[in-house]
Amino acid sequence: MDGQRIFADREDGGRRLAEELSRRPWSGPLVLGLARGGVPVAAVVARRLGAELDVAVARKIGAPGRREFGVGAVTPDGPAIYDEAILRGLKLTAARMARAERRERAEARRRLERYRRGRPAAGLAGRDVILVDDGLATGVTATAALRDVRAGNPRSVVFAAPVGAPGAAAGLRGEADDVVCVTEPPDFRAVGQWYADFRQTSDEDVLDLLLHLGECRD
Repeated sequence: MDGQRIFADREDGGRRLAEELSRRPWSGPLVLGLARGGVPVAAVVARRLGAELDVAVARKIGAPGRREFGVGAVTPDGPAIYDEAILRGLKLTAARMARAERRERAEARRRLERYRRGRPAAGLAGRDVILVDDGLATGVTATAALRDVRAGNPRSVVFAAPVGAPGAAAGLRGEADDVVCVTEPPDFRAVGQWYADFRQTSDEDVLDLLLHLGECRD
């Protein structure tokens, strides 16, 4: 394995993250995997903690002509959030991003409906909720998801990922009760650089993981 690549794959990242999280006391823990790449990590964490697993969806809102460059994020039902500094730098406004926001919200709803398959969402009130992703880059999608979780009145909200950019992790601590990353490398450039195998997670992968863990807990 390349010396920079700390994790073999998302499952390995999940095992390392679960080790960190298992040292803490939890009250009625609920693990939410941020779809899609966070779900394989979250499934390992949920198994280790003996916790319920559910899915969360947040979609990046990309800049015009550069959809991979996130300027904001949106969940199926919560308000969109934007990185105001990036908007100013690109001479954009939230109003100008309205069309992209609608498109990404529709996609977030489609995905959540597919993943839930008619199941009700897991209850959040009074529980320790751990929102898990495979990595933390800018923090914009994580922020949107965390605000959605907060609206459900949980006892606490923790964001957790195997790897995170130090600046993004620091910024996210204003949104979560805690941020847990196995590593926060100072030379972070992208999440994928820290995994030997960072192949895309499919909708089918997400469905299989949610179904399998649910069956194990029945």
